[in-house]
Amino acid sequence: MFRPALAVSLLALASPLAAQEWQPEIGAVRAHVGFLASDEMKGREAGTPEYDIAARYVAAQFEALGLKPVGAKDSYLQPVPLVTFRAANEGSVELVRGGAATKLQFGVDYLPGANPLSPETAKDAQLVFVGFGVVAPGFKRDDYAGLDVKGKIVVILGGAPATLPTEERAHYSNGVTKRRLAAERGAIGIITVQTPTREKVSPFARNARNWRYLGATWAHSDGTPDYPGGTAPGLATLSMAGAEKLFAGMPGGAKAVFDAAEGKGANPKRGPMPLNARVVLKSEIARAPSSNIAGLLEGSDAKLKDEVVVLSAHLDHVGICPEVKDDTICNGAMDNAMGIASMIEVAHGFKHLKVRPKRSILFLAVTAEEKGLIGADYFAQNPTLPKGNLVANVNLDMPIVTYDFKDVVAFGAERSSIGPAVARAGATMGIALVPDPEPEQGIFTRSDHYRFVQQGIPSVFLVTGPGGEGAVVGKAFQKNHYHQPSDDMNLPFVWSAATKFVALNLAIARDLADAPDRPRWNKGDFFGTLYKGYGADGK
Repeated sequence: MFRPALAVSLLALASPLAAQEWQPEIGAVRAHVGFLASDEMKGREAGTPEYDIAARYVAAQFEALGLKPVGAKDSYLQPVPLVTFRAANEGSVELVRGGAATKLQFGVDYLPGANPLSPETAKDAQLVFVGFGVVAPGFKRDDYAGLDVKGKIVVILGGAPATLPTEERAHYSNGVTKRRLAAERGAIGIITVQTPTREKVSPFARNARNWRYLGATWAHSDGTPDYPGGTAPGLATLSMAGAEKLFAGMPGGAKAVFDAAEGKGANPKRGPMPLNARVVLKSEIARAPSSNIAGLLEGSDAKLKDEVVVLSAHLDHVGICPEVKDDTICNGAMDNAMGIASMIEVAHGFKHLKVRPKRSILFLAVTAEEKGLIGADYFAQNPTLPKGNLVANVNLDMPIVTYDFKDVVAFGAERSSIGPAVARAGATMGIALVPDPEPEQGIFTRSDHYRFVQQGIPSVFLVTGPGGEGAVVGKAFQKNHYHQPSDDMNLPFVWSAATKFVALNLAIARDLADAPDRPRWNKGDFFGTLYKGYGADGK
């Protein structure tokens, strides 16, 4: 995370805030959120007509602001060939010891996976426990060392070792990372086990209530769904109750495994297990075309305008969801109508500044974030502008503005020269930068900026921080409103905090757009090096 000491040291470097030239208007922000989070939008689920209406609304805002359409064919819209998938039924999971089979109970012991590559998946193989399933040479950890998993089903603990730094920990917790590692070693499937820590972050009971939410990916030109590590699909997630049955034959059972995983070293004993698993899944797979929305504010400097700073926010939410208090529409006011409204108003602010930014700025609303950052991934791999011209990403996702925030967590800031820009912007507004208070949440890989990181582009993602009421408000939102119908306009918005969030992101983007040098990764940074980003090699 960004170091508070750096923020203090850069205080004297702060430049005058752009708000001296333009002030975001509460009414404008509130109007955007009100429209996008209305019941008529039915939760803006990607691939639905209501999402398409929301996309046209954003495109119309971009047109009104005079942004250049840079979607496809002189349009603001970039078609995204979504492929949706979900479990078609409860599936079946059996554990077989010495010929005796134990059938696990759906919704109590396990939840089924879904496979976008096949409507039917059946696996019957020995289990191998690989701990967290992490291979991190830089941290001298290889959970597969000495294990033969070829043709086997691997059992992997959810999350990653607490011994890893927060953002690297999020990377190794990511399901795609784990699937790739398993597939590269010849595994034919993954069973993920809920741990006590993961239970606090993402309760099994909540996931069981929402087990038929649609997942998604995007299709290549030949129609094949993009699914890295697809030869080792996720077969099931076991609850802690299911883990008791799974680890029953190991010394100390599930408790010993969890104690070792969450104790010093975070290193439970790994190895072949004396049992097989028989898993049968059925998946519903469908094509659900959607779109990203892209508008460009061209830079004013002849030499720098080809370099592009991307401001992104996801437009989709989760649509119709399980009923709570006679309400089934997950409106997504904070998540992420607020982020889209902020992005539109940042664009509005740039149009009103006396001097246009030197670099160009791309305003990008993406689809299917809620289904795995899919729209951002599609754009990052198939950009409508030359990929080499994209020099930075600032992502706006679910700022909680039901209190007057005093600080922010800036994920990714200290990894690149974006960090000083964030520090300068915060300093002009008296907003402190603080470390991630909840590293177990794995936030760094859970929003759209991460797809730009994976393409080597320095990125930052700001969330309103824990200072003042922040810690209490944030936890209350996660518990009572996140992905629930109550995330709507009845929340106690503090609209002055919303406009402050707009002004902060405008100041960051303006700093990046006008800096003499393009943003660069810090020399030797983990992500910059992993994804071969500009500056990470020190050149």
